[in-house]
Amino acid sequence: MEQLAICGGKPVRENKIYYGRQCVDEDDVKAVSEVLTSDYITCGPKVAELEKKLAEYTGAKYAVAVSNGTAALHCACIAAGLGQGDEVIVTPLTFAASANCILYVGATPVFADINPETYNIDPKSIEEKITDKTRAVIAVDFTGQCVEHEAIRAICDKHDLIFIEDAAHAIGSAYNGKKVGSLADITCFSFHPVKTITCGEGGAVTTNSEEYYKKLVLAHTHGITHDEELMEDTPHEGPWVYEQISLGYNYRLTDFQAAMLLSQLQKLEGFKARRQAIVKKYDEAFSEIPEIIVQKEIPESDTCRHLYIIRLDLSKLNCSRRQFFDAMSAENVQCQIHYVPTYFFPYYRHLGYQGGLCPKAEEVYKGIMSIPLYPALTDEDTDDVIHAVKKIVKYYRK
Repeated sequence: MEQLAICGGKPVRENKIYYGRQCVDEDDVKAVSEVLTSDYITCGPKVAELEKKLAEYTGAKYAVAVSNGTAALHCACIAAGLGQGDEVIVTPLTFAASANCILYVGATPVFADINPETYNIDPKSIEEKITDKTRAVIAVDFTGQCVEHEAIRAICDKHDLIFIEDAAHAIGSAYNGKKVGSLADITCFSFHPVKTITCGEGGAVTTNSEEYYKKLVLAHTHGITHDEELMEDTPHEGPWVYEQISLGYNYRLTDFQAAMLLSQLQKLEGFKARRQAIVKKYDEAFSEIPEIIVQKEIPESDTCRHLYIIRLDLSKLNCSRRQFFDAMSAENVQCQIHYVPTYFFPYYRHLGYQGGLCPKAEEVYKGIMSIPLYPALTDEDTDDVIHAVKKIVKYYRK
């Protein structure tokens, strides 16, 4: 049996690799440089070009580029008209922003449980959580796998709810052949560095509704408009006139970020293919290990996976998740945990949320761990990750 590095043995690899990493090349650098030496580095033409390309790629009628994924979610809640007294159903197994955006507009998050095999929100649990105050559902494409769109759409139509898709993980994914971004009433994306494409930060919101689109535009630019059809005071002195007609925020994206994202967007399908190849290799390797539970995928989802999560069956191991995590780190394979259930955080406890709300999500959380997944991983890197997992499982196997 190989001695673990944490116990003094030789690490699987000499250099560290991490769970996620941006993939930036010379084309991206050139695209940014050209904008930095142009007339506009913000509030210029590149953002409009990006919005057009995002709409074309996703199949949505409209796209609004924003400063980050959280801003996208906040703008979505504003456009949906959510506010005080409204309830919004969301999963707890996600980054905090998925629920925080509900609080931003004064509404109340209601946590629905997950499917313990796919880790996505369970439509049956959504149905159970609906009250006469429920106005919307924020469904998260966890790890990039599409939520069960048909079932969620049916529930939303039945109860007259707004379907907001948190697709922060899912740019490039498709459901029954239709790209994420064109399926829900409003869809939100993130372009953080560990996501499939990036511009440092950045986000976007897509919709097929002109009404939502106009509200999204106002929400991300201070509620200010130059559109004379929307202005209340006429006549106007000249073309410099603008009006603030609602309360909005400064969630604009810069032109040099837009330029980088346009360059990244051209590589998205290649990034997706490489991610899928790594996922296939991981799935095949870990399906043979009883101590590792592999995330299941629904057949409708053509997934561009953002995260690869192994789930430890701790009943079959003589270690804790922390011990396994530290052992992976010692082998120079840096992992991460995605995510602590949102209502476990002190802020949510102070709001009155308690453990036990979503027992399936809480049980899954106990054993999950994200391992390296990004397009620049070589086959040798991937083999090292598999080697490290197998080495540690063998050492701690009961």
